[in-house]
Amino acid sequence: MTRPLKPADFLILLALVDNERHGYGLLQDISAMTDGEVDLDAGNLYRSLRRLMEDGWIEKAERRPAPESDDERRRYYRLTETGRRIASTEARRMDGLLRAPAVKRLLSES
Repeated sequence: MTRPLKPADFLILLALVDNERHGYGLLQDISAMTDGEVDLDAGNLYRSLRRLMEDGWIEKAERRPAPESDDERRRYYRLTETGRRIASTEARRMDGLLRAPAVKRLLSES
């Protein structure tokens, strides 16, 4: 059994599943995915990104957008295969946990 991920780490991995992103784009995606419930600050985001890179779960992306629509100071990140496996494992773990309240009839059917 793997250890649960920190919520911010899982959200970062989740935001990178379908596309490469830069830091600000990650912040926007995470806010949108959580309906504004999670509002990471830049310091926490970049600490998490550094740690996720050290762990080999994400890496800097080589491909960049067209120069006219890009800021050369931006760093883009992408999910590694290891990161994808970790995110998938965590999603399955969380899915199982989220089913428990319904099974226990804690949630109403309204």
